[in-house]
Amino acid sequence: MGTAEHISKQFEADLDTTRTRVLQMGGLVEAQILAAIQAFATGDATLVAQVIENDARVNGYEVAIDGACNHIVVKRQPAASDLRLIMAISKIVTDLERSGDEAEKIARMAAKIHEHGAHHAQRFPAIRHAAQIAVKMLRQALDAFARLDVASAAEVLKEDSELDAEFRSVLRQLITYMMEDPRTITASLETVWVAKAIERIGDHSKNIAEQVIYIVKGTDVRHTSFADIEREIAKD
Repeated sequence: MGTAEHISKQFEADLDTTRTRVLQMGGLVEAQILAAIQAFATGDATLVAQVIENDARVNGYEVAIDGACNHIVVKRQPAASDLRLIMAISKIVTDLERSGDEAEKIARMAAKIHEHGAHHAQRFPAIRHAAQIAVKMLRQALDAFARLDVASAAEVLKEDSELDAEFRSVLRQLITYMMEDPRTITASLETVWVAKAIERIGDHSKNIAEQVIYIVKGTDVRHTSFADIEREIAKD
């Protein structure tokens, strides 16, 4: 095997390893979100502690992957699509880390909410429905990244509006609840933080999907209308 071919194969191996780490990090973040929502539904103190403790693992992934990206840039000096991939990965892991932070926030709020009684969390099944949408978006964004599938990434962007609508619906319910019984204001405001965290997870998933489109198409579609994104995806 020639030196150039060896270097090329090692470069591909480094990229594959880094992409695998991103997907592992994504799997951990998804598990964090699911555990946090379960803690919201049940008040399980063990789940709350688990989510808080595992946030350090999420942070560790971010640091390790960023380090790997820096190493690849310095050692391999990638160009064109490979450079886009490395740049996108660096942004994706930031969104994953922030999604992990939102999961930790949900867990902490869940503990506080259940101090006021489990009945409060149980009155808002819309929270759990919104969380299902957010988890689906994250899972689909990561799958789009794994397969570099721009059509799947576009579906994530479309689902973001559905999650935003769910968030507004939850806010209306909470406002009505507080007006009917001012004694619930503290618990309701804590529930608003949970709903907002879920909405932010959706935003981070949307960001990941946009990075997938950037990797494949070489076009930055952030702050771009969905119609324009669809036209960009349709180009050969």
